[in-house]
Amino acid sequence: MKELDELSREEIKDLLSDAAKNWLAHDGLWFQAAEKEFGLETAIRLDAEVWSKFSPIEAERIMKRLNIMPGGGIPSLIQALKFRLYARINIQEIVEVSENRCVFRMKTCRVQESRKRKGLADFPCKPVGLVEYETFAKTIDARIKTKCIACPPDPHPEEYWCAWEFFIEEV
Repeated sequence: MKELDELSREEIKDLLSDAAKNWLAHDGLWFQAAEKEFGLETAIRLDAEVWSKFSPIEAERIMKRLNIMPGGGIPSLIQALKFRLYARINIQEIVEVSENRCVFRMKTCRVQESRKRKGLADFPCKPVGLVEYETFAKTIDARIKTKCIACPPDPHPEEYWCAWEFFIEEV
């Protein structure tokens, strides 16, 4: 039986992807239980509350691991976004990059694509996304503002599920 320090680089990457999938499965199962018990509106409110606490924790741990100093602006945010748990299991892209602005797109989303396969409507994740992305970005740099371009239940193009603009207002 192998120990962690005996795994190959590829096996460790696969293990990390499995951990991200397990995390997302737990998040989804928790949400479904909350929705069943309290209804969709309350479950979304509770989920947003959880993300308001989890996103800064995730950002701080990424910053520590990668030696990203607070206040690093859009370049630091772009770097940190690449190391979120979602980045292991969803396809994302960052476009329209400048020193003070970028647009992040979630091209594939395991949650939404699972619902689509089951013939279900898009999950209305925008209220949670607003909290999640804003608190993550502000943890990286308090100057960063977050704007939703599109996120379900909003209509969105086929090429992505959600898109977020991050910017620092010039003074």
